[in-house]
Amino acid sequence: MESGYLLSGRYRIEELIGKGSQSTVYRAYDELLQRAVAVKLFRNDPRDVERTRRQGQEVRILAGMSHHALVTLFDAGADLSNPDGRLTYLVMELVRGPDLRERAAQGPLSAAHMAVIGHDLADGLSYIHHHGIVHRDVKPANILLVDYSNADRRPRAKLTDFGVAVLQGDERVADEGGTSGTPAYLSPEQAAGEAAGPLSDVYSLGLVLLEGLTGKMAYPGAPIQSAVARLLQAPDIPEELDLMWVALLSSMLARDPAERPPAREVALALRQEVINGAARHRLDKTPAANHEEGRMRAVERYRILDTPSDGAFDRIAGLAARMFSVPVAIVSVVDQDRIWFKAHHGTDVSEIGRDPGLCASAILQDETWVIENAATDPRTLANPLVAGDFGLQFYAGAPLRTPDGYNLGTICILDREPRTFSAEDARTLEDLAAIVMNDLEMRLQSREAIAR
Repeated sequence: MESGYLLSGRYRIEELIGKGSQSTVYRAYDELLQRAVAVKLFRNDPRDVERTRRQGQEVRILAGMSHHALVTLFDAGADLSNPDGRLTYLVMELVRGPDLRERAAQGPLSAAHMAVIGHDLADGLSYIHHHGIVHRDVKPANILLVDYSNADRRPRAKLTDFGVAVLQGDERVADEGGTSGTPAYLSPEQAAGEAAGPLSDVYSLGLVLLEGLTGKMAYPGAPIQSAVARLLQAPDIPEELDLMWVALLSSMLARDPAERPPAREVALALRQEVINGAARHRLDKTPAANHEEGRMRAVERYRILDTPSDGAFDRIAGLAARMFSVPVAIVSVVDQDRIWFKAHHGTDVSEIGRDPGLCASAILQDETWVIENAATDPRTLANPLVAGDFGLQFYAGAPLRTPDGYNLGTICILDREPRTFSAEDARTLEDLAAIVMNDLEMRLQSREAIAR
């Protein structure tokens, strides 16, 4: 289509953005609302009933979706003024930035950037899966990196092209013409010609994340060889990647769909990695701008580290263990390189290193941090307390927050069996945390009064 064409008397075509087998995407200008948009023009063939059905389904799917990690649909229609035939189109938000395929051609992305991108995509997939949609074609070319033109240079991601997406349960009908998706990013079940479900999208996302981190496609080659390769061998996940990434990617890329985590768990794991990365970034900053230094000053102000056993806190830990019927309950304080237990019910351990301790993650949250099944949760698969002799399976920790907003540590409960933990349970644990902080605050005020 030539530049300057006015589609349906409203959308002025400007330039070609992308071209596929089923459609062409142009940058355009909405003359009515005075804004730049993306217009997706479909290739029309009245004799191709299946193609027409897919076009209609894509419109219906996009029309019902609203999520920050999905490209937004503004309009859909048909221009009948073209003498060459009917022009069916979608009008979508114009995402300013490259797709992930273009960006990956420049080399691997940092783990911090991939965590942000992966979180957005997993969150978007979780959303569509919740609404009964399977994307079936998650690949770098369908992932747009958003340039928000602000000081935060970390790329954010939006998933696009729902041309082969289906409602769950319709997969076999939709695939009568052959396997849908792109060979290099198919799940094993798709490569075998089986139905694709939500966990197929998780597998494809795993391949995308692995490629982004390594700069190498896991299954390159001609379409047939690429598709068959994943049925014969697992993808190579480099051991030099961070343990979190190795554990997460290994679970996402499991050959058996039942062994893969759902998209929501992937999103939670990557959100935690983003938070952890932000905390590590703060630690690298100058002391004046360092939130962690302010938190440690708060720890010192309350004079709680390495103090003798205290009956009041012991009773609170014991109460927590009884209320939740768990074997271990702890009142912890997170120091610079360790987690010290002010009270510990059900264990003789008085401190552990900060890195493996889950309390170090819990203090980065604004609310109770919960791991209901540590053996399958991507956030904790590589944690030595989970994989080692202790056999941790459940953790819930409510931060001990000071009036000026610093988290000193947690009150946490642990179990060696998976558990469910409701919103009401979380509120109860947060109430116990408030009792601990109230006691600490009263002691601090008493010391300050005596000093005056």
